[in-house]
Amino acid sequence: MNLRLELTRFLKLCFVLSSAFMFWKGLSVATNSHSPIVVVLSGSMEPAFQRGDVLFLWNRNERSKVGDIVIYEVEGKSIPIVHRVLREHHSVEKKKQLLLTKGDNNAGNDIPLYAKKSLYLQKERDIVGTVKGYIPQVGYITIWISENKYAKFAMMGLLGLSALLGNE
Repeated sequence: MNLRLELTRFLKLCFVLSSAFMFWKGLSVATNSHSPIVVVLSGSMEPAFQRGDVLFLWNRNERSKVGDIVIYEVEGKSIPIVHRVLREHHSVEKKKQLLLTKGDNNAGNDIPLYAKKSLYLQKERDIVGTVKGYIPQVGYITIWISENKYAKFAMMGLLGLSALLGNE
């Protein structure tokens, strides 16, 4: 075992991981969103977005408009929800924008999904971002890996084998 070679491999792995982290954080700062890229996990927005589509978010605009597709997170749940703005209201002070959303493929609005029996989402508190672009079906690999425990183990095994058997 060559110590210098193993140290080089370890440092390259650290460089790749830190580069990916810096890219993600830079994208987060540029888009003003803690999650600038998300994968559609359900069919609630069909036909606009299919399960597995990768969405690119932007959160720099001040107001969402009716018809915008927004991603929001409900307090206490970590899964982002992708739905269209159905209605907007403003609070009495005009400082807070309140939004009512609905999935294109759903029969009713999202009020049952909101936290604490709320009737609306608050733009500043709940909205992760507005969809500005997407790539169809690319994210289906992440859905497959997250839903299939054997796929997770297979992926980890392949990564481990490639690290062990790599010449460089």
